[in-house]
Amino acid sequence: MSLIQVCVLGSFSFALCKALAFLLQRTHGIDLDGPNRGNWLTGNIMSLFEGGVDYCVHIAEKYGGAVRLYGPLGEIVYVSDPRALYHIVVKDQHIFEEPNQFIMSNKLVFGEGLISTIGEQHRRQRKLLNPVFSTSNMRRLLPTLHPISDRLTSILASKLPADGSHKEIDVLPWLSRCALDGVCQGILGYPSNTLSAAENDSYAEALRKIGPLIGKLMKVRSITAFVMQNCSPYWARKVLDLVTVPWLPTQYMADIREMRRIVETMDSASRKAFLERKAAMEAEETPDLIDTACRDNDSMTSMMDIMLKANAVSSNTERLTDAELLGQMNVMVFAGLDTTTSALARCIYLLAQHSGAQARLRSEIRDATKILEEDGDMPSAELPFDVLMSLPFLDSIVKETLRLYPSLPVMARATSKAITLPLQFPARSRSGGYTSAVAIPEGTVTIISILAANRHQGLWGADANEWHPERWLSSPLTAPSQAQEVKYSMDGEDTVSMSRSAPVMGVKDGVRFPGVYSNMMTFLGGSRSCIGFKFAEMELKQVIATLVLRLHFSLPTEPNTQGHVKEIQWKLQAFHIPVVKPPAGDGVTPQVPLNVRLVKKDDFIWNAVV
Repeated sequence: MSLIQVCVLGSFSFALCKALAFLLQRTHGIDLDGPNRGNWLTGNIMSLFEGGVDYCVHIAEKYGGAVRLYGPLGEIVYVSDPRALYHIVVKDQHIFEEPNQFIMSNKLVFGEGLISTIGEQHRRQRKLLNPVFSTSNMRRLLPTLHPISDRLTSILASKLPADGSHKEIDVLPWLSRCALDGVCQGILGYPSNTLSAAENDSYAEALRKIGPLIGKLMKVRSITAFVMQNCSPYWARKVLDLVTVPWLPTQYMADIREMRRIVETMDSASRKAFLERKAAMEAEETPDLIDTACRDNDSMTSMMDIMLKANAVSSNTERLTDAELLGQMNVMVFAGLDTTTSALARCIYLLAQHSGAQARLRSEIRDATKILEEDGDMPSAELPFDVLMSLPFLDSIVKETLRLYPSLPVMARATSKAITLPLQFPARSRSGGYTSAVAIPEGTVTIISILAANRHQGLWGADANEWHPERWLSSPLTAPSQAQEVKYSMDGEDTVSMSRSAPVMGVKDGVRFPGVYSNMMTFLGGSRSCIGFKFAEMELKQVIATLVLRLHFSLPTEPNTQGHVKEIQWKLQAFHIPVVKPPAGDGVTPQVPLNVRLVKKDDFIWNAVV
């Protein structure tokens, strides 16, 4: 079969599946209410992204925790109900699987990492990687982030006027470089020094674009899955080569070409680091046992070291291949870069909006470091792990930001067989009544709405859509050091244990969401939850603490030559993308311009009880 025949057959099969799904969805009909179908072929699923955060939350508030939507392949169930999510991500997760196009496209981009595998292969990978992200390992890895956050702060400070006045700086590329250096040092084990590179560094710029590009290319995932399933790796690459030639001048083709360049850049860096660390480990006369490695600070240089040593002492049946290990590196770089950059940018932006919260946070950090303004030494936020992680208001700001603005707002699953999904709170049915369970046919796509779940007014209160970090301080039981922890069992499955003094936010009458992080769905739950959430939380807190102690942030105030002041807008694609709204900006280029100046004495709250 020629390459052209493969492409024609793939396009015809895809169109046929759409047509059949359109006819079949009329026959079964999921008994849920929802918004109008929209486009007869593509449905209304893209409204989740075109309508932004408000639309995602509004339809859940209007129709309930289970809503009927339409996609190109039929009806879709949009879920934010806590009991339903427990069944999807924990109890019946073997029925609610990652969609095939998601797995296949991830495999094409990242290789055989956690987000590209299912079943026994995923369980085996998860079992090996769970201990790598333990709290004890995070405690030892924090010092690798100290010089990176200090370097970021010093670079920004060097750009500011000495007289204490502010200067407008786009902080997004600098936060991205900081996140990249943190990932490279803490996960891959080598210093990328991206912060010290020239501002047009191609590696940092390429990696910064991968998140927005994934959002733009969501519509071609089905085609990618078809190619991956029906072509050998050789022919799959040939097909991709065909759609990237210059004589197809569409925006999609340009985006695909850019994605390929980014993927090659990521893979090259990860492969180089992987081979270097593996060669260094194999050069040792006797590889360290994982237990010894975890006790030896000097050997704990990166997560890759721990992973390689754990793999070396694993049994033949549990050991990962080099391709699987490399896949984990690619996934970790991606997951640790774009999501962390987005969360950092959102935190700094919100603090720029709320000067009172910024002053309170800065004062808490000052008190923790025992540094007063009259001291001659430069302030530093190099706090020990247990101190950093237990700062109440810093913890509140990070939690509240991750609750309201999760880096991944929605996730998809597909049912491998028919199932009846129970609901905690009744949802509206087709007839206009209410139902406490919904029958879902085999092959139905289910959208996990992390956004709507994290803003559920029944569990988070009437102000669930407001950024209110103080909500985490409203109970004496919310000390972050006593928060819930993920317990790792020997079979690789994650369970959540609640201590007697665990946080009560997001829990009402015993009802809670099955997330692994503070009763929210930001990092999902079950065996496909985000494995690196502890590293992400630690990095967020370290960078924010270091920045806020020395720098003050506020929103742009200076009009441009046309008299327009920059206003930041967060677009919802696969991730939250910050842009500057027209006419002051183009509404497309990712950026977070803020007024930045050196901290003054008045920027603290003196004698405050934080």
